[in-house]
Amino acid sequence: MTRDDGAMNADEPIRVAIDRWHQHLRGELPGDLESLLHEDCVFWSPVVFRPQEGRDLTMLYLNAAGQVFPGDESPSSSGDPGPSKSSFRYTRQIMEARTAVLEFETRFGDVAVNGIDMITCDDDGRIVEFKVMLRPQKAVEAARDRMSKMIAAMTAE
Repeated sequence: MTRDDGAMNADEPIRVAIDRWHQHLRGELPGDLESLLHEDCVFWSPVVFRPQEGRDLTMLYLNAAGQVFPGDESPSSSGDPGPSKSSFRYTRQIMEARTAVLEFETRFGDVAVNGIDMITCDDDGRIVEFKVMLRPQKAVEAARDRMSKMIAAMTAE
């Protein structure tokens, strides 16, 4: 976006990054997740003590989360036994400067999960930091168990 005088708005890179993140989630990102992440990207997990540094580790965690965090299927509102959508959905987005906070909800069985993705980008709109926070404690425990299994499966390949 540009202002009337032709200068870029200060928050344009984060809007570009978040637009591309949503494209990735829909499976519509030109290129791939790697093109969205800075090579020195850092991933902060809600259950791992140390930051996961570098694009490869960040991609591993984000790809595993993509398998785990759709959550369980939501029951069809029509009662139709056909395929239903996942329960994962973003409920709010706040963007300022180079940072966005995206609040989400999903379900793991009978556990309601509420969390945020805090995303920071560089001037080129590439993600340099991705931090996930979850609540309540049961959700953190369920995410830990599911992510551990998924990462083990993905790294065993």
